[in-house]
Amino acid sequence: MAPARKTAAKKTARKTTKKTATRKTAARKAPAKRATKKAPARKAPARKAPARRTAAKKAPAVMTLKHIAADLAEEHEMSKKDAEMFLGDFIDTIGDNLRKGQKIRIAGLGILQVRARPARWGRNPATGEKIRIKASKKVAFRVAKDLKESI
Repeated sequence: MAPARKTAAKKTARKTTKKTATRKTAARKAPAKRATKKAPARKAPARKAPARRTAAKKAPAVMTLKHIAADLAEEHEMSKKDAEMFLGDFIDTIGDNLRKGQKIRIAGLGILQVRARPARWGRNPATGEKIRIKASKKVAFRVAKDLKESI
């Protein structure tokens, strides 16, 4: 009789494991049943072939000192590093002369000079309180006539 009890015990064990197994799979499958309708799959847009480099390059939206140096280096057959150093020194020289109060006239471009702004009264926009704005200096640039007309 012992063998009959073992088989009955095995059957009940199998039934419980099957039940728990179905519960586990049901729990895993439940979110899939509740899923909402998915939109039809869209094809990804076709990728464009990489643009070929041509002799004429597009000018960047904003010309920086590096862009100008690269153009000058190409035109005058010099290295970009040398052109960048030259332009950097050029700007330093302009700054030094403006600090001394000198007027700088560059033919075809315009005139750079320092202008004094006198002290004045102003208003704090948040409170409306009257405040004193101290005197300062600013760099003014006046465009050359030729450049203005060419644009």
